[in-house]
Amino acid sequence: MRSYDIATIEGDGIGPEVCRAAVTVLGEACGSGLLRFANLDGGALHYQRSGAVLPEDTFAACQSMHAMLHGAAGLPGVTYPDGTEVGNDLHLQLRFKLDLFANVRPIRLYAGVQSPLSGWQAGQIDYVVVRENTEGLYASRGAGVNLRGELVTDQLVVTRKGTQRVAKFSFELARRRKGAPRDGKRRVTVCDKANILRSYAFFRAVCDEVAAGYPEVEIDYAYADAITVHMLKKPDFYDVIVAENMFGDIISDLGAGTVGGLGIAASAELGERHGLFQGAHGSAPDIAGQNLASPVATVLSGALMLRWLGEQHGDEALHAGAERVERAVEAVLAEGRVVPRDLGGQASCTEMTDAICRRLR
Repeated sequence: MRSYDIATIEGDGIGPEVCRAAVTVLGEACGSGLLRFANLDGGALHYQRSGAVLPEDTFAACQSMHAMLHGAAGLPGVTYPDGTEVGNDLHLQLRFKLDLFANVRPIRLYAGVQSPLSGWQAGQIDYVVVRENTEGLYASRGAGVNLRGELVTDQLVVTRKGTQRVAKFSFELARRRKGAPRDGKRRVTVCDKANILRSYAFFRAVCDEVAAGYPEVEIDYAYADAITVHMLKKPDFYDVIVAENMFGDIISDLGAGTVGGLGIAASAELGERHGLFQGAHGSAPDIAGQNLASPVATVLSGALMLRWLGEQHGDEALHAGAERVERAVEAVLAEGRVVPRDLGGQASCTEMTDAICRRLR
């Protein structure tokens, strides 16, 4: 049996708690020997101690290992001289240095979770937001201009290569999925502002070119402002949504809010050779160290990691492990006896972890 080395960066705030919970669940799902976790330094607290948010030895390990599992990063008041947060820079550096171009954010309403959208039931909301992860407005991070405190500019970057590959990723994903809950159609919705800015008109045009190679997948369009309404009124229409970096960041959080919040939102940042997996939530330092955080988002991100590794290496044991984790989480949520605080219950991080592991056993 093969084994896989996982670079594990627990980070800040609740990061260590949820990351350790995910490691426990993944170990239970896969058995001993399949996954080997190496705990590495990084994050805002490490920056305070050493001056490095992503130490060189941590980055070298991330380059060489099979995948990366991250808890969370960031602490209040820990910023660079320009006012930007140090914590965010950890995964941003990994994202750009390792070319993790596709941020995959599943949006799924589970049984046992009540959506704030009235009347929607489990399975009726089930789509994926694919966020282009290395270009867009965020490509200006650290490179914008602040002229004498009077004029500030950041540049929006869209390239043909960057758009082609994230569009192809999205259409390939839609091809493998079962289609939108409303009508069963495999569909990619392009989210942009093509009516206003040339950069987004170009993004849409390149997506159209890619779509021509996928006749079995319908292409759809939505402006970034309008889709925020559609995601609330007709979430069952969506299958895969592809968007520029900043728009994808915003609408994926909105989508998470419709299915229970960021505490249940998994995230994968994928490139050709590397993958980084973490819950979509922040470090929540106000509840750190109190065993109050929900590990669900990080556990589900771990399942995404297993599935991706299985695809990368053709290993059915990893696919089976991912399936087991997702089913165990869904069963615990559906049963409703152990419910995390962010979903209206009282279960601690430890209690949620134990409940998922019991289901796995």
